[in-house]
Amino acid sequence: MSWQRRFRAGQFVRGSIWLIPVLGGVAGSLLGLAAVETSTHTDLPEGLTYSAGTAQVVLAAVVSASVGLTGFVVTVAVLIVQMATGTFSARYMRIFYRDRLLKVVLAVLVGTLTFSYSLLRRIEESSVPSLGVTLAGFFLAAGVLLFLVFLNRSIHRLRPVAVAALVAQAGRQSFEDTVREATGPNAPVYLPDRYVGNTPPARVVRSTRAGAVQALDLHGLAGFAREVGCLVVVRPVVGDFVPEGAPLFEIHGPDAVDPAVANRLRTMVVLGVERTIEQDPTFAIRVMVDIAIRALSPAVNDPTTAVQVLDHLGDMLRLLGTVTLPAATVDGDVAVPGVIVRTRRWEDVVELAFTEIRQYGGSSVQVVRRLRAILEDLHERAQPEHRAAIEDELARLDATIEEHWAGSVDLDRARTADGQGIGGPSARRSAVREP
Repeated sequence: MSWQRRFRAGQFVRGSIWLIPVLGGVAGSLLGLAAVETSTHTDLPEGLTYSAGTAQVVLAAVVSASVGLTGFVVTVAVLIVQMATGTFSARYMRIFYRDRLLKVVLAVLVGTLTFSYSLLRRIEESSVPSLGVTLAGFFLAAGVLLFLVFLNRSIHRLRPVAVAALVAQAGRQSFEDTVREATGPNAPVYLPDRYVGNTPPARVVRSTRAGAVQALDLHGLAGFAREVGCLVVVRPVVGDFVPEGAPLFEIHGPDAVDPAVANRLRTMVVLGVERTIEQDPTFAIRVMVDIAIRALSPAVNDPTTAVQVLDHLGDMLRLLGTVTLPAATVDGDVAVPGVIVRTRRWEDVVELAFTEIRQYGGSSVQVVRRLRAILEDLHERAQPEHRAAIEDELARLDATIEEHWAGSVDLDRARTADGQGIGGPSARRSAVREP
């Protein structure tokens, strides 16, 4: 199986809500058959044996309860989807429907249903699978307990700060994976800007369909470059939407590359209907910004939520700002074979993280104070080459504050950095009074 197919299969398994429950149902049926066979060779204590009538009643009740609970779990999940989409961001749903606990709950309930039904149809006056009847009650109890755990976690995850924490965690994991990929053996050359060569490419591989770039097979690209003896330049950035017929790869080096060989590159990129976080940590920033600006909309007017999102946004940028990916300056004289992958600049990340929140939250004293605190902290902790972008963002924040607060009595407060947005120990009140 090619890397592209493996990646798509992995995305399907992680994103499918029905696959694990169906497997649970199949496992329940098989386990029911095994329980019937085991019961014929096992002597249980008198307290764990059942008459045929009692076993039928118990199993029928378990089947009914399993069906009802399964429907209730689905109903709760649909309500959570509606609330999360309306309150946070539709992009967050990609994380929700990958929730393993939801799939496990459904798998246990569906498995209990098929397990109990397979036992129910095997009950005879002379043969009662007592062990299976006891296990059916145990499985139902386990399903109820798992549902309560799922309900508790889902309710807690309806808080915006919990959603921001989940998205930030996924973004940090994606960035750490990117750093390992960039510093490992056969790592490609990363460029923050579009590659511009002095000579035209020997061949351009174009997209045969439209879609967002979800992932790249960097190891496969490196192997292709060594095999052909060429320089492969990846034109789009992971996360870009690529129209049909747009360039995907440029091949530099050999005077002629067989089209069939060049077309293998298409199997090393995955295009989908939307971006993913796996190789695109900035998509996590995009989701968090969406949640913050929705909270700042006039219809919601909840700056505290935006400040809570900024807490996790600042933490993620602190991680990104203290790491520098290996980069190179390409002027047309590049070692062959090799792979060049474009990346976003630090300036692009800062712009994405703060511009819209500053625009929508410029009139909120909480938001501007928390923004200043984050930017000052980043300026102190980030790599020296990243500080210019932070200084530019601080200047833009000052201009936004002047625009919204120039004639206000609270201008001095709007200019103050505050780690809590408002109410924290701001810099101008941080001096400790002498006793």
